[in-house]
Amino acid sequence: MLVPGKARWLAALIALVWFVVVGVVRLVLVVVRYPVVTLVPASSAWCWWRFGLSPLVLALLSLVAALTIWAGLHRASFLRHCWYRLVTEWRRASVYVPRWRSVMRLSDLAKRDRGREYRPKLRRVRSEGWRDRVRVRMIPAQSPEAWELRRENLAHSFNARSCRVRVLRPRVLELDFVHSDPLVRPVSVPALDGAEIDLKRVVVGRTETGKPWRLRLLGSQLLVVGVPGAGKGSVLWSLVWQLAPVVRAGLVRLVGIDPKGGMELGQCPDAFDRLVFGNGAGAVELLEEIAAEVKERASRYRGIRRLWARETGEPLTVLIVDELADVIAYQ
Repeated sequence: MLVPGKARWLAALIALVWFVVVGVVRLVLVVVRYPVVTLVPASSAWCWWRFGLSPLVLALLSLVAALTIWAGLHRASFLRHCWYRLVTEWRRASVYVPRWRSVMRLSDLAKRDRGREYRPKLRRVRSEGWRDRVRVRMIPAQSPEAWELRRENLAHSFNARSCRVRVLRPRVLELDFVHSDPLVRPVSVPALDGAEIDLKRVVVGRTETGKPWRLRLLGSQLLVVGVPGAGKGSVLWSLVWQLAPVVRAGLVRLVGIDPKGGMELGQCPDAFDRLVFGNGAGAVELLEEIAAEVKERASRYRGIRRLWARETGEPLTVLIVDELADVIAYQ
């Protein structure tokens, strides 16, 4: 009240400009974060006001028809570029933003000091159907272990089945809120006729992220280790299933050793060119034959190529040993 009149008018003008700038910046941020939610209704309202209701209904029906055709022709790209973006904006606006402040306070992830509240910032949300990836910036003096201890709390707070915490860089975390299990869908088996198999990227399953699980078979050795019942046999038979077309075409030759008397590899003996049941002299002789074949091929490939190729005219030999320790420990 003691400020002179001209100074009050100047202060009011500066405050008005400041509020206008802040409002415009926040409006732009809302449009950037929720482009579909903000631009589609605004565009629809403008079209209704400018052209009337009939052209608007026709445009919406055309858009729905185009999206339906897109989903039918290429479902993967439709989900990635359209549907998941809509789900992302919906879940951010309806789940994470309204509950973020309360969840952070009740889970003790927000702190108060000298009357000021320090709260982790919700940076970005990305939905992938089976999970939501939520990027968070931690407050000062906070560690990822504090979030690990509250994973179950966060999962139930945001209606998820589970929550996983990953550190992206200092002070930045990414929370995976899992809603469904991508491993429940079986992996398709290739057709036996005319299938092309990339031996450097053999698909044997699906990872926990829903993407194909590929193994490099050409030029490498694979060791599968696990306790009884862990699923070692599934990896073995997934490789055999995927190699079946090239085995039938004569490009791959399967050789097997089963020290358990055929309890594992004996389930499909016709897939193998040679098969030994037991860990005795027959298994040792087969291993020595394979070793001699490796040396003989190495002498012929010297200076020409480092790995097997189809142009060699001979099949790629794949040796499968079930219970390798049983062979190397006793024989």
